[in-house]
Amino acid sequence: PIGIQDFEELRTNDYLYVDKTQHIERLLRGKYYFLSRPRRFGKSLLLSTLRELFLGKKELFKGLWIEDKIDWQPYPVIHLSFGKSDFKEIGVVQAITSRLEDVAQQYRVQLRGSDMANQFESLIEALAQEGQVVILIDEYDKPIIEYLGKEEIPQALKNRDLLKSFYSVLKDLDRQIRLLFITGVSKFSKVSIFSDLNNLADISMHPAYATLAGYTQAELEHYFVDYFSEIVRKQKVAREALLRDVQAWYDGYDFVGESPEKLYNPFSVLNYMDSGKLSNYWFSTGTPTFLTKQLKAQQIYDIKNVIADESSLGKSEIENLDIITLLFQTGYLTLQEKIEHDVFTLGYPNQEVRNSMFRFLLAEYAYDNTRESSAVVVKLKMAFGQNDLEAVFQCLNALLAKIPYDIFEDHLESYYQSVIFLTFSLLGYYTQAEVHTSKGRIDAVVETADHIFILEFKVNDTAAKALAQIKDRQYYQKYLDQGKPIYLIGVACHQKALNEYLVEELAA
Repeated sequence: PIGIQDFEELRTNDYLYVDKTQHIERLLRGKYYFLSRPRRFGKSLLLSTLRELFLGKKELFKGLWIEDKIDWQPYPVIHLSFGKSDFKEIGVVQAITSRLEDVAQQYRVQLRGSDMANQFESLIEALAQEGQVVILIDEYDKPIIEYLGKEEIPQALKNRDLLKSFYSVLKDLDRQIRLLFITGVSKFSKVSIFSDLNNLADISMHPAYATLAGYTQAELEHYFVDYFSEIVRKQKVAREALLRDVQAWYDGYDFVGESPEKLYNPFSVLNYMDSGKLSNYWFSTGTPTFLTKQLKAQQIYDIKNVIADESSLGKSEIENLDIITLLFQTGYLTLQEKIEHDVFTLGYPNQEVRNSMFRFLLAEYAYDNTRESSAVVVKLKMAFGQNDLEAVFQCLNALLAKIPYDIFEDHLESYYQSVIFLTFSLLGYYTQAEVHTSKGRIDAVVETADHIFILEFKVNDTAAKALAQIKDRQYYQKYLDQGKPIYLIGVACHQKALNEYLVEELAA
């Protein structure tokens, strides 16, 4: 079922659970852990599983790998989840205090102290009278992540300082703690858990825990075999083709750079199994407005083969946010290739993220919302498919008219390039934007079932020059053996005048 993050509920209702307990058993050998993964990637279910395990509820683990591997000794558990708390309405202090009171009431102990840090310390000490305490903190950084927009940074800094004070008590309670497991999206500096707890193991990029959250190919095909069979039956498609499509849309995540296999986004997979329809499930649950605004501000529209080192990918500073690091930590980019021992290239993990990010970026550059940007892409796709060049030019006019007039001259060409690249990247068909050849870079190539269109754009110049460049550099050469008519299209983009088009057809 979609959205159930409670292990006990999954098991008592006999719902499907992808068994991760072999990885969890390895965690029991250590004591202090931090795991960074994107939202809706299984972090909350992982902590819920740990909670039930440390409460000694062996009956919930019947048939799972770990059932006969541990002694099932119960421990008192403090489980805090910022993903479920209402800190935005009542504030961080009240949200934490309220949760501490709930745990204290559950174990029938009294909180002491005048502030949340002292109360946290007193709760741990009181519970430790029964045995060492297990502390599970889910989405520790949510009170920071929620306020990363430019105008909200002061609130993020305030919340960071509150959390620093809260977590600072842990460093002196080592004897009372059996296990501390913290999850989040990013490892923010100046939060005391990362500076005070010297023995905190960050397993976010550790190869041994690469598949702790998310689904592997083997897990997908084993646990969801009945779902795939049902979709194959209903849609009358080949199983192999279906698996390829699902892989293209939802697979591709690599968080460690040494993993022999990529990971599927669990949230999108569960939604797909429920509906049988390929769609942008994960992306649509959290619009990355802050991130797309940052990308636009830095004139970044095509993210591929970006290089970053492991140390920069593992942490963030509120006062100096790095957009590539944030995109990796939040799941919009993933590791693709290891260049050196700790240096990687990054790119989009799959079709869901790539297409969705392009749509949001196009809306950021030229539209008020994604509905408008999607509509013009659909119309343009239909126009190319019907070989209706008049309709193509109408769509391009509508698109280019959305570009603001007040862009500075030195940014103008890159702005047009951004809009053109994003639009043509979303068309589908066999469409490529910024195609590199031995004789130069073509702005866009669209190949439909019956025709090939090669487009060159010039900003505040002439369509004749654009067309001449296609011909002089023979951009069409590599497409001559396709057996389709080829249209060479020169486009002149003007800020304050009508756009100009010239078309020349090459016979097949």
